[in-house]
Amino acid sequence: MVDKFKLPIALSLVGVVLIIGGLFASSSGKPQSNDFPKESIVSGQKFISIDVSGAVNSPGVHQVEESGRIEDAINAAGGFSEKANTEYIDKQLNLAQKLTDGTKIYIPFEGETSAGTVMGVSSQASGTAINEKVNINTSTQAQLESLSGVGPVTASKIITGRPYASIEELLGKKIVGKAVYEKIKDFIVSY
Repeated sequence: MVDKFKLPIALSLVGVVLIIGGLFASSSGKPQSNDFPKESIVSGQKFISIDVSGAVNSPGVHQVEESGRIEDAINAAGGFSEKANTEYIDKQLNLAQKLTDGTKIYIPFEGETSAGTVMGVSSQASGTAINEKVNINTSTQAQLESLSGVGPVTASKIITGRPYASIEELLGKKIVGKAVYEKIKDFIVSY
């Protein structure tokens, strides 16, 4: 009777020995790692190009992470120069503002406003003071709302539609209507 079960018992014992041997072999020796080599890991970071000019140490087009802020772009440009308009930086520049690809940031020098005009100079031809123009690419919600015909909703739409290569894009992207555009076109810039 034992002869009848000899072959299945022998095969079962061989199977058990192989399983136990496989467990010991896999746990001994060099440790196995499921990590891929670092060279094969593709970086998930995306970069955007930002044009930083004016009173910075290294003006030009710089690469920052897609999730970058104005502060990151200024740091990429070597930081503010000693001749930067600190009053403008403190009061007008939002260093925490998120960036989009193609954004232009201009840091005025001492004595300049953000539009690049000299502070305190008046225009004799028109008899009015040169006003600082509102930059539709970098202005705050409150600055945009100070424009005639621009309320909170329109200001928010302007911010959402950034960046703008020209002020005419406000019409092209249907951010503002023709009537509002005519009211504000002389008071806005896009750089």
